[in-house]
Amino acid sequence: MASNQPNEVDEVIRELKLNAGFTQYAIMSNDGIVIKCEGMERTKAIQHAHLVLDLCAKSKKYIRELFEPPDNEVESLRLKTNEYEMIVAQHGNNTLVVIQDTADKSHHAGEEEEEEKKE
Repeated sequence: MASNQPNEVDEVIRELKLNAGFTQYAIMSNDGIVIKCEGMERTKAIQHAHLVLDLCAKSKKYIRELFEPPDNEVESLRLKTNEYEMIVAQHGNNTLVVIQDTADKSHHAGEEEEEEKKE
């Protein structure tokens, strides 16, 4: 019997979309198989899956070597550039990658316009 209840994953994605700057996401298995993505091409999601899962594996390995339990578990990674911010969270056998625009992007654009006016 099918349930009319919304899927838990869909609810989390719906809440994430309410955050300012949210642009893209991909859900993948920890084997690198992209399950669902939005806002990015599938080939880009596959590329993110390969790179992010490798980064997560290495991060977990080195954090476990550096710290003693219980402080040696990696729950999520946050990577920030001038253009975007990537948040990676692993749970069970799945990984969620969220990409959002940074607020700094508009700030830097304003600085460039000011520099052009000075010249």
